[in-house]
Amino acid sequence: MKLEGKVALITGGGGAIGGAQADLFGSEGAAVCVADLFLDKAQTAAQRIGAHGSKALGVQLDVRKVADWRAAVEATEQAFGPISILCNNAGANVRVSFDEQTEEMWELIVGTILTGSFLGTKAVIPSMRRAGGGTIVNLGSLASIRNGPSSPAYGAAKSGLVGLTRSTASAYARENIRCVLISPGHVDTPFVRANTSYSPNDERTSIDNPANYQRRLAATPIGRLVTAEDVARAVLFSVSDDAAMVTGSMLTVDGGAAL
Repeated sequence: MKLEGKVALITGGGGAIGGAQADLFGSEGAAVCVADLFLDKAQTAAQRIGAHGSKALGVQLDVRKVADWRAAVEATEQAFGPISILCNNAGANVRVSFDEQTEEMWELIVGTILTGSFLGTKAVIPSMRRAGGGTIVNLGSLASIRNGPSSPAYGAAKSGLVGLTRSTASAYARENIRCVLISPGHVDTPFVRANTSYSPNDERTSIDNPANYQRRLAATPIGRLVTAEDVARAVLFSVSDDAAMVTGSMLTVDGGAAL
């Protein structure tokens, strides 16, 4: 029970990566607010966690909106008390060339990943002060380490999280508030399989296409794609007391793909 008595707010909690964190945190004793752009997905995840005897709440949250953040923090505090863990998982991507990427795509991607993480940090800091400290985890990517020629917004947002993480860690370390960047490699989730408004995929990009799956697999030296549970275990370490002296750092969970 590494998180006994902790209160966590997890964005993208209705998805694969955020959902795996919510499940694991609940099993480790945390009370969990599952926040997602889609309320039904957040509530389904919260019900799943509650069915296992853990405390959970599902809320709607568009991470680009300050009012949504304010409401999510207030709902969490009313239900469970001050927040001690924030996981910024919400993401978006449109996998097109630099020439094809539009201003609207840029605003969606950067707004969700980078601005959303900034707004979330601003929203929870007062609550973490009331809790006596806390940990913020930002979700990076291989794009936090290196960028390719496509989707410049995604590369810019994920690279920007490196700076945001270090700035957050520096700003709040003396208040016992840490910030860590977790950067997964090729993760097998609906984000790179399904066709959604925030992460469109087709035959050219989805790993439902065996050629795309094999390309990502070949780029992962350890011999399999990363799972959402792999990422969740790394996040659990980062928010637990085992990582009490870890702040401003990036932990890469990629099976060697960045080597």
